[in-house]
Amino acid sequence: MAQEGKCSGQDASEPLIGRLVIVGIGLIGGSLALALKAASACRKVIGVARRAQTCTQAVALGVVDRAVTDIGEIVGELEAGDVVFVSVPTLAVEAIFSQLKDRLPAGVTLTDGASVKGSVITAARNIWGCVPEFLVPGHPIAGSEQSGVSAARDDLYIAHRIILTPDENTGLEHARRIQAMWEAVGAEVLSMPVAEHDEVLAATSHLPHVIAYGLVDTLAHDAENENIFRYAAGGFRDFTRIASSDPVMWRDIMLANRDAILKSIDLYTSNLDSLRNAIASGDSEHLMGVFTRAKAARDHFTKMLAKKAYTETMQAKEVTFVAQPGGSVNGDLRVPGDKSMSHRSIMLGSLAEGVTEVEGFLEGEDALATLQSFRDMGVVIEGPVNGRVTIHGVGMHGLQAPPGPLYVGNSGTSMRLLAGLLAGQQFDSVLTGDESLSKRPMNRVANPLREMGAVVETGEEGRPPLKIKGGSQLKAVDYTLPMASAQVKSCVLLAGLYADGETSTTEPAPTRDHTERMLSGFGYEVLRDGPRASLKGGGKLTACQIDVPADISSATFFMVAASIAPGSDVLLQHVGINPTRDGAINILRAMGADITLQNRREVGGEPVADIRVRYAPLKGINIPEDQVPLAIDEFPAIFVAASCAEGKTVLTGAEELRVKESDRIQAMADGLQILGVDAEPTADGIVIQGKGGNGEGAVFGGGVVDSLGDHRIAMSFAVAALRASADIQILHCANVATSFPNFAELATGAGMKLVVR
Repeated sequence: MAQEGKCSGQDASEPLIGRLVIVGIGLIGGSLALALKAASACRKVIGVARRAQTCTQAVALGVVDRAVTDIGEIVGELEAGDVVFVSVPTLAVEAIFSQLKDRLPAGVTLTDGASVKGSVITAARNIWGCVPEFLVPGHPIAGSEQSGVSAARDDLYIAHRIILTPDENTGLEHARRIQAMWEAVGAEVLSMPVAEHDEVLAATSHLPHVIAYGLVDTLAHDAENENIFRYAAGGFRDFTRIASSDPVMWRDIMLANRDAILKSIDLYTSNLDSLRNAIASGDSEHLMGVFTRAKAARDHFTKMLAKKAYTETMQAKEVTFVAQPGGSVNGDLRVPGDKSMSHRSIMLGSLAEGVTEVEGFLEGEDALATLQSFRDMGVVIEGPVNGRVTIHGVGMHGLQAPPGPLYVGNSGTSMRLLAGLLAGQQFDSVLTGDESLSKRPMNRVANPLREMGAVVETGEEGRPPLKIKGGSQLKAVDYTLPMASAQVKSCVLLAGLYADGETSTTEPAPTRDHTERMLSGFGYEVLRDGPRASLKGGGKLTACQIDVPADISSATFFMVAASIAPGSDVLLQHVGINPTRDGAINILRAMGADITLQNRREVGGEPVADIRVRYAPLKGINIPEDQVPLAIDEFPAIFVAASCAEGKTVLTGAEELRVKESDRIQAMADGLQILGVDAEPTADGIVIQGKGGNGEGAVFGGGVVDSLGDHRIAMSFAVAALRASADIQILHCANVATSFPNFAELATGAGMKLVVR
C-alpha cells in the first residue's frame, strides 16, 4: 500500500536500512552509497540518474548495485525499512517529490541532501499538502572540489556534520532511521529548525561562496589576471577553492535561499564599507578592533570544531587524571596569574579611558570568558600572548549591545561581577553559563541590584540565566552583606559606578579586596573604613598598567604538596599575598607548615612575595573562623593537608563551600572517605581525623574519586597521591583549565607523578 503523505502517526517498525535508493548519483549520493556498503549498513543500493551513461558508470565503479533512469521502475519494489535519498539540485527536489507522490510503499523513509531546507519543506507541501511523516529533511555538510559519481568516496562523511531538520509531523521512527544511517557512515548528526538552518547556512556557507565566486570573477576580468593567479599565495587558493564547486547547484541554492542570503550579503557589505572607510581614513583602532575580534572568533571557531573552547574544554570533553603514588616536589615554580585580578583587569580596563596594558594575565577558561564577553560588547582587546593583554578602553558608557547572550562558561566571578556592570548599561543583556554554573545561586547578586533599581530576571530558584534590562536609573544603596562574599561586594560596588549618590557595602567578615584596590589603581576613589567600602557614581576610570601576580589559590596546591611530602622544597615566585587572601598561609602555618615569605614587595598596589615551603610534620587544628573567608577557595587542598596531619582538624563557618562549582564539603568528604580517610561533613564544615604527622607511610589508599567537574577538587586529589599507597584515578578533570591550564605540566616537572588521559 502506498504512503499517502498523511500528517500523523504511522509507526515504522523496521529501524534498519534495507534498500537504499539514490536519486542523483553524484558526489554526495554516491559517497553515501559507498560508505553504507563499506559499513554493511544496507542490503542493496539502487541508483537513479537522468543519463544512461551515468548509470553504467555508477555500476562499473561499484557505487551502486543497479541503476535506472526512471524512478518509476523501482518504487514498486521497495518495502518497509528502505530509504530513498534525493540528491539533486535544490530546485529540482519538487519534481522528484512529484514523481514519488502516492507511489512509496508504507514504511519507506524519504530524505534528501539539499542545502536549503525551506525550499524542501515548501516542495513537500506543494506536492502532499503537508510535510508527510515519512520525510526527514537533511543536509550533509561535506563536499569536494570534484563532482560527479567518479568523485564519490566512502570516507567523505567521517567526522563531518549532518544537519537534520525534521518537521513536527515527521515520524519518530523515520527520523531515527535516518540518524542511524548517517551515524553508520561516521557522521556527527545534529538537529536544527528549518528557518535557523537556512539562516546559519546563508551566513557560513552560502555567503562565502558568493564572495569566492565574485572575487574570482572580478579578478578574472582584470587585465593583469594572469600574474594575479600565477603569484597568488596559498591563502587565496584556499579561500577561492570553493569557487570550483558545481555552478548549477550554487545557482539553485542562491535562488532557493534568496532572502537569508541577501540579509547576509547586506550585513557583510555594510561591514566591508566600514572597513574600507577605516583604511581610507587611517583609523588604526577600528582596524585593530575588526582584526582582533575576527582572529578571536576564528580561533574560537576552530577550537569548537575540535570540541574545544577558549583553551581546551569549555565544551564537555572528558579528562581523567591518574595520580601515581609517592614522590616529592622541588624547584622554583611560577604558577599562573591571579584569576580574580585577571577578571577585574579586563572589566575595568574596558571601561577606562585610554589603553591599559596587562602583564601576567591568566590564560584560563574563566578569565578568557570575561575577555570574550567584553570583545562581544565592542571592546578592542589585543592578546593574550604569554600573559600580555592590551585593552583599548571605551569609557564608562562606551560598551555596545552584544550580538547575543554572553556565555561565561563555568565562571561564577564573570557572571556575578558582569551583572553589576551590565545593570548600569542602556542595552538589554543575558548572561548564561555551562551546566555547572547554571546550578549556582544568583539571587545573592540579583537582590541587591533590584534594590538599586535594576530589572533582573533569573531562572528557576534564582539560578542562571540572568536577564538584565537596560536603561534602568540606578540609585545608591547602603548594602549589608548577609554573608561574606567578595563577588557580591564587587557586584554592588561596580553597579555603584552607575548609580546616583554614594553606594556602600558592609561585610560581616573580611573578603578579598581586589576590586577596591584596582578601582583605586584606575584613579577611581574608593573609601574604606574597616568592613565598609563606598564610592560615588558618575566618575571615570583612567587607563593604567597592571602586573598580575601569581594566584595564591593555585600556589596553595604546591604549598600543601611540599608540606606533606618528605624531601620537598619549593620556591613559589611572585605570589600575591593580599591580606584578604592569605588564609591558606596562616592556616598551614598554624598546622606546623614550614613557610617563609621572601622578597616582599608591592606591585600595582598589591603585596607580592616569593613563598618558600619545605616539608614539615603537620598537626590538626580547629581552623579559626576569621580565616575562613580568607581561604575560601583553598580549602579542598587544605583538607588534603589535614588528612596528612597528626590529630583532628575541624572546620566551621564555611557553608559558602557548599555552593561553589560543586558542594566542595560533600565532594571532598566523599573522595577522602573512598581513599580511607575519616572525614565527616557538617552543615558548615568538616571534621577530618588526620592519619599521620611524621611523613612516614601512606595516608591515602588508592581508588577512583569524582571531582564533579570542579577544578580545585581535581587538583587537590592529585596532590594527595604524594602520600598514597596506590594510584588515585580522578574523574571529570577538564575544568582544571578554568584556573590552572598548565597544572599537569608544572606538577610533573616539580616531581609529582601525574598522567592525563
